Amino acid sequence: MATSPTKPATASSTKSSGFIYGPLLAGWLIPGGGHFLQRKWIRGSLLLVAIGTMFVLGILMQGKLYTSAQSILDMLGLAGDMGSGLFYLVSRQMGLGTDAIQVTTADYGTRFLVFAGLLNIIAAVDAHNLYTGRKK
Repeated sequence: MATSPTKPATASSTKSSGFIYGPLLAGWLIPGGGHFLQRKWIRGSLLLVAIGTMFVLGILMQGKLYTSAQSILDMLGLAGDMGSGLFYLVSRQMGLGTDAIQVTTADYGTRFLVFAGLLNIIAAVDAHNLYTGRKK
């Protein structure tokens, strides 16, 4: 008796219902949030602590949060900062990171803020790939 070959499971057949971009948006808003939705507690916790620590250190070093895109480099910095999700939005509402740079460590703080956002974007995409089955 011959058996028919089975088709590999696709993302749509493995997920019964729900918003497919949920982990991506949750991961952007709250670092590690996309992993928390998938019950990957350790990975989500590590991301939350790492990205949160980088962001807080950047603020404590009086780093600059980009608010507008006057040049190409400002646009890239703004994209990196906005990648931090709620950290960026809350900091902007509180007026943090808007002062003129007056100390030497502020330049390092600015880089910490941008890298925290970029790392969060990578983590959110990782959560989406885990959810869709592209990564195991």
